[in-house]
Formats: sequence, structure tokens, C-alpha cells
Amino acid sequence: MRTKTQTARAAKSDGKPAFLSTQITDARRYYLNLTPQPGSGFDVVCGGEERCRGDYVVQRAAFPYLAIEFVAEGQGTLRLAGREYELRPGMAFAYAPGVRHAIRNNARSPMRKYYVDFVGTAAEKLLQRSPLGRWEVVQVSAPGEIIDLLESLQRNGAAPGVFSGEIAAHLVSLLILKISEKAIPLGSAAARAFPTYERARQFIEQHFLEIKTVGDAAKSCHVNASYLCRLFQRFHQHSPYRFLMRLKMNKAAELLLDGGLRVKEVADALEFSDPYNFSRAFKNVYGLSPERFVKQGHRRGDGKES
Repeated sequence: MRTKTQTARAAKSDGKPAFLSTQITDARRYYLNLTPQPGSGFDVVCGGEERCRGDYVVQRAAFPYLAIEFVAEGQGTLRLAGREYELRPGMAFAYAPGVRHAIRNNARSPMRKYYVDFVGTAAEKLLQRSPLGRWEVVQVSAPGEIIDLLESLQRNGAAPGVFSGEIAAHLVSLLILKISEKAIPLGSAAARAFPTYERARQFIEQHFLEIKTVGDAAKSCHVNASYLCRLFQRFHQHSPYRFLMRLKMNKAAELLLDGGLRVKEVADALEFSDPYNFSRAFKNVYGLSPERFVKQGHRRGDGKES
């Protein structure tokens, strides 16, 4: 457990933790309980998301809290409890008081990562039950689910209320359990396949407007369409076609409501063969036609029936 002296050393004169890195280009942070009581069951201290600067380096022989970090983008290296790891998206790791660690960013592919710091006897027991508690890097098979939990923590911490501390503790418990459930052994076939999936997912996100078929995406990523489908079913739980259509229809909704375009104009902009095929794809994603979507959007916007 942490002592009062450790608590005092963990804070700056402005009340913010002294261990926060300044080698970042952007950050979203929240602070819930910077003076947790000794003997607590589960208290979340702080957390956030940060984009690492090219020269980002963290080296610690000691740390006042339990901590989990999750890499969402980019690459880096980690030395944890005497072992070396290459960090990539979808990897999580934890450390604690007395666990030495050194994190370095890859300047050519800067990391965006989440972190959460917490304390408590119940927290420590839960962490020790998970692969994270072995102080080794864990690759997860469903990074989107992990990011969803971390974003929920971010929203809860950024707008604290009466029950924010309890909610945060439950979310971190879920985070540990979800990472444990989705962990895949480093060096396994699944872990080796994950970078290919991540590269394909990022390519589709960046080029979805130009991509017409899953075959187009697979060819650009130098894999065959069947393998790309298997990768998405393993790591995304949905097909690459559904992922592609969701991105296209999100753009379509934006053009219909914010851009004020007609259905035919949106179908042309997204290179559908005709408005009928576009409307069918839109309804498959949202459950209603583009025309009805626009009417409902207008009702929400001005309070009037159109």
C-alpha cells in the first residue's frame, strides 16, 4: 500500500500528479482521487489519453500506483520487469509500485495511448488474476472493445458526479476482465495476424470513399479477400464489408444533414451505381431510408414537423 509520503511526492504544487509526462503533443486527462486513502478497496486516481512526441521517453524505478496502459496507434518499445517488448496498436501492459519500466516512442510512428492509474486491495487482487499482473505485454484480439471502455472512463472522469469514483472503479474492473478475456499469446498465429488486420483496418478507414468492394481493399493490402474476411471476423467480430458500409453511410448521413445534399447527389458522391442501391445500403446500416433519416434529423434540429 502507498504511504502518505508517497502520496505527497506524487503531486505537484498545482495539485496535478508529478509523474505526468510533458513529452506529448496532445492529451485528454481526468483526475478523480489524487489522495486515495490507505486500505481502500478500489480507487481510480487519474487517467487519460496522450499522443506522444517524437522524443517521448519514460523511465521509472518506482511508481506510486497500479497502472494500465493501452496502445491505440503507433509504435514504441517497452522494458518491463527486465523484459523487452516492441509496442504496437492493440497492446496493453500494467505496472505497479516496485515494477521497473521504461517506455520509448518510435518517432517515425508516434504512439497514441491510454492510461489509467488506480489503487486498492481489491484492485490489486483483480490485476494479479489477469495476464497483466504477470508484468508482461498483452495483445488483445478486440482492441475496439478496449477503447470503448477507456473512452467511457474518459467521459466519466471528464464530467465527475456524485458516483463518478464508483463508476470509474467498475469500468476499470471491466477493463481488466475484458483485456484478460481478449488476450492472445504473443508469438501465436493470432498475434502474428493482428498487425495485418490493423493495417487493413486503417487503410479502409483512410480510403473508404475510394474503395468500392472488399476485393479492392484486400488487393490494396496485399491479401486475398477471403483472408481479409477471416481477419475481420477474428479481430473485429464483423465483416470488412459491414465495416466499409458503416464508414460510407456515416459519411452519407453527414452529407444529407450537414451538407444538405439530395439522395441522388449523395449516391453520386459515394459512387453508387444508382440511388436505389444507395438507399438500400443506407437502410441496411441505419434501419430507415435516407429520406426518413433526413426528416427525423430536421425534427430534432428545429422542433418542427417537415
